[in-house]
Amino acid sequence: MTQRLPLVIFALVMALIPLVPGMPPFWIVLLDNIGLAALVAMGLVLLTGVGGLTSFGQAAFCGFGAYTTAVLTTAYGVSPWLTLPLSLLVSGIAAVLLGIVTVRLFGHYLPLGTIAWGIALFYLFSKLEFLGRNDGISGIPPVAIGSYEMLSPGTIYYAIWIAVLISAVLTLNLLDSRTGRAIRALRRGHIAAEAFGVQTPRAKLLVFIYAAVLAGLSGWLYAHFQRAANPTPFGPQAGIEYLFIAVVGGAGYVWGAVLGAGIVVILKEVLQSYLPYIFGGQSQLETIVFGILLVMLLQLAPSGVWPWLTARLPLKTARRTADTSLTLPARERAPSTSAVLLQLDKARKQFGGVTAVNDVSFDVKAREIVALIGPNGAGKSTTFNLITGVLTATSGAISVLGRKVENAPPQEVVKLGVARTFQHVKLVPDMTVLENVAIGAHLRGASGAVASMFRLDRADEARLLAEAARQIERVGLTDQIDQLAGSLSLGQQRIVEIARALCVDPMLLLLDEPAAGLRHMEKQRLAALLRQLRDGGMSVLLVEHDMGFVMDLADRIVVLDFGTKIAEGTPAAIKKNPEVIKAYLGAAA
Repeated sequence: MTQRLPLVIFALVMALIPLVPGMPPFWIVLLDNIGLAALVAMGLVLLTGVGGLTSFGQAAFCGFGAYTTAVLTTAYGVSPWLTLPLSLLVSGIAAVLLGIVTVRLFGHYLPLGTIAWGIALFYLFSKLEFLGRNDGISGIPPVAIGSYEMLSPGTIYYAIWIAVLISAVLTLNLLDSRTGRAIRALRRGHIAAEAFGVQTPRAKLLVFIYAAVLAGLSGWLYAHFQRAANPTPFGPQAGIEYLFIAVVGGAGYVWGAVLGAGIVVILKEVLQSYLPYIFGGQSQLETIVFGILLVMLLQLAPSGVWPWLTARLPLKTARRTADTSLTLPARERAPSTSAVLLQLDKARKQFGGVTAVNDVSFDVKAREIVALIGPNGAGKSTTFNLITGVLTATSGAISVLGRKVENAPPQEVVKLGVARTFQHVKLVPDMTVLENVAIGAHLRGASGAVASMFRLDRADEARLLAEAARQIERVGLTDQIDQLAGSLSLGQQRIVEIARALCVDPMLLLLDEPAAGLRHMEKQRLAALLRQLRDGGMSVLLVEHDMGFVMDLADRIVVLDFGTKIAEGTPAAIKKNPEVIKAYLGAAA
């Protein structure tokens, strides 16, 4: 209840504002516009700030929502309330059609793509006869409850802000879920997310549609607020402004959308009202001053005003507790015989004329720790990427439990019980340790986005967080469970990655330089943990440069040099192998 108290207070304050004696109608209109902008910016918070997809075209989705209700209510006499789901549906369908193409774009092509279709749709709205071309559609009936018509800004005010509050709650619920963690993981690239079963195209499309539906809701409210719809509010300039609002408020924060909308809308209105008096109305300087002030604001608070403000308030984040008595179903354990879990048969990977992995063959058996060693550039991490589906093999065969995986995507490989860490740590720095580790259990949950928004996933979520807390305790980081992952040392971040991989409940654990950045005692604890995992039925394949760590831990060692396997055997045999000594260990070994 204490977590919801600020929301309740905010709702009460917003409800009482129109009732204040002498409240100027102009301020109510301004608050209406802030609420409409906040809805669009809230979608951009999820799309851009959380999901990492920059869009300049959200205003077009407002147009879909506005024009849908405008046409149906004026031409066909449909009730405004009946047009609401249809407006959201049309916006969602448009997002599906545009998103299938857009979310596959990367880098600067993504925002350029959104600008392109944003401009195209703006001109489409202005050219279609049944949409009134440039003049638009007027005479849109007001929203009504019985005989009560929301004709004035003060009456539709409550409809707008109820929509804002409901959307904020649903968005916060979505982010605090299995689906939300998958979306948030997209900001750090798709490789780590896919390694734990996240279907990244589906997750990107989901957030794209959700943002479009919120924009469509804003457009529906706008049409019945203004009682008219024309192309101007749905053009490229409005799309850029909505993105400004999200960035100014704090691109990764839901309430930042509301704050950013308030700042930008009020600032624009003040400048448009007073600058003409100051400069005699001879030039339109408000756009220039507006841009300068926004740049100054972002210099003061580069991450947005909301995080800047909350960092300076005496607020305490509630500690997340997980009931570790809750459990998830375990995967079937590897048999105690010498069954082969992983088999590489002449695996080869070429990048143009460069051969990174040259016909490498080896296997990993059940209850075995195998080390993959070699000098820098030997092809060790590339071999990991071939095994886990990040890269496809040029030739050869790779199988897990007898199933071919050389051309399988990472999401299919992890389903077989293969989990991994990365040479370069791939955590989400602004998520807590608990949330990062819980991403590893993504495939072990079942609740979807809709269930998450309405808090129907709490039992499933409790089990996922309990599993994450259990693995964090297992690796010895319980004291850091609520810290942001980005605040930890590199060594601790590597341990967090191991905990995340353990949440898969894997049969085969691939560790890429797990001891890098660890102190001596931390390495000893890690070695003890890996032996414990092996004795419990798990196999481990690790890449490591610390030869003392490897020689004391591994059951077998495979040595690569320039992508070619030059030796394989027990640690004692590898120490004495002349080729290994020459290529990697050196005479001192």
